[in-house]
Amino acid sequence: MKTTIQINQNTLELLRKVRDDTSSGSYDEVINKIIIRNLNKESLFGYLGKKNRRFILKELRDKSDRL
Repeated sequence: MKTTIQINQNTLELLRKVRDDTSSGSYDEVINKIIIRNLNKESLFGYLGKKNRRFILKELRDKSDRL
């Protein structure tokens, strides 16, 4: 079943770029690849190990460090 969706020009340009970069045959294929890639992301639960909260917070940047 075909469906029409509305997207803005910037989104269309991004879809075209990804389609060309991935050698996809259609925008539908591009969208499916993006969705599947994001669904398969592994959880970062436990990434920091067993470090205590004080150590983790010490390593975070202050707002003044940001641009």
